[in-house]
Amino acid sequence: MKYGWLSRNLMILTIVSLAQDAASELLYPLLPILLTGVIGAAPLALGLIEGFAEAAAGFTKLYAGRASDRVGRKPFVVAGYSVAGIGKIFVVIATAWPLFFFGRVIDRIGKGLRSTPRDALIHDSVPPEHLGKAFGFHRAGDNLGAVVGPLIALLGLSLLNGDVRKVAMWAIIPAVVSAGFTFFIRDRTRSQIKIEPPKPQVGKLPPSLRRAIGILVLIQLTNIPDVLLLLRLHDIGFSTQGVVWAYVLFTSVTMLAAFPGGYFADRFSPHIVYAIGLVAFAIAYFTLGYTTNKTVAVLALMLYGIFPALTDGVGKAWIAGLSEKEQRGRAQGVFQASMNFAVLGAGIWGGAMWTRGVHELPLLIAAVGAALGALALLVENSRHRS
Repeated sequence: MKYGWLSRNLMILTIVSLAQDAASELLYPLLPILLTGVIGAAPLALGLIEGFAEAAAGFTKLYAGRASDRVGRKPFVVAGYSVAGIGKIFVVIATAWPLFFFGRVIDRIGKGLRSTPRDALIHDSVPPEHLGKAFGFHRAGDNLGAVVGPLIALLGLSLLNGDVRKVAMWAIIPAVVSAGFTFFIRDRTRSQIKIEPPKPQVGKLPPSLRRAIGILVLIQLTNIPDVLLLLRLHDIGFSTQGVVWAYVLFTSVTMLAAFPGGYFADRFSPHIVYAIGLVAFAIAYFTLGYTTNKTVAVLALMLYGIFPALTDGVGKAWIAGLSEKEQRGRAQGVFQASMNFAVLGAGIWGGAMWTRGVHELPLLIAAVGAALGALALLVENSRHRS
């Protein structure tokens, strides 16, 4: 059977993301221990650092998405994955929180440079009726890396007697591999630009697109950074290895559910698929806010894995389907940047409450926000179909 949507660029970009996510997710479950345990910073610093790092990614996405419509996608993809690798080096060598903060910001700037041009390039490379499957396939590969990375971290913790900093340094290797593969991308946008002068981008984004972005951003404001969930596991009594194992299970669920999520978004409605993801979010956060049982906490984290699987790729495909060709990168930039700014807001209020010793309430607030978001999307779906 021939899969016309499984293009060369989609395959390469999936491999690139797999390797980069292996690096990022090897590092990610170690960040709370590295910052609060090894460096000695407060949980508020963790929330602020993650929030500002995501905001830096947001500002960069606004620029990169729009600029890639004019000059091509590949330069931003290559630069983004390379800069992210440099940021990771600063994170793993940091002995004080300012250098850690600088490294996380540089890493996320790299993400901002690459994300919207990469997603626009995926859109450019597959038939429009298969966008959900294409983004779902990419997210599945991305999340396979997110499973491999923590497993490497577990191996490193075992071999290096729990030395978090030395294990974190292993993240540099897959980051370099990821940057290297970006040079194999073919960018048809650049060849088209050489033939046709770029059209000036005038006018606003379509109302339907702006409405979708507004709804998703409001929902995102209640989504506190995932690193605080990992701190919650520490509160319950998980060891460093236990936190990483739980994170492996979480990312495994996301990997397995990502492609089906995109497939059903193509077949039915992204509103419904996204809403189901939010319901999983709400139940998981509500449970983690109340339970002190390790088994229940792991099951809740696994349930939470359904949320990114049914929202990350689905959201991008949804926005891609509403965008016009000449504004494809700009649309992704506005959407993803706005989501990053929402993460900043959530990181500030969530980290502040956590530092004051209030650990359960942020999770419960986020659960209520997700439940209301799911309801809003179902109402929006009914309005859209009527």
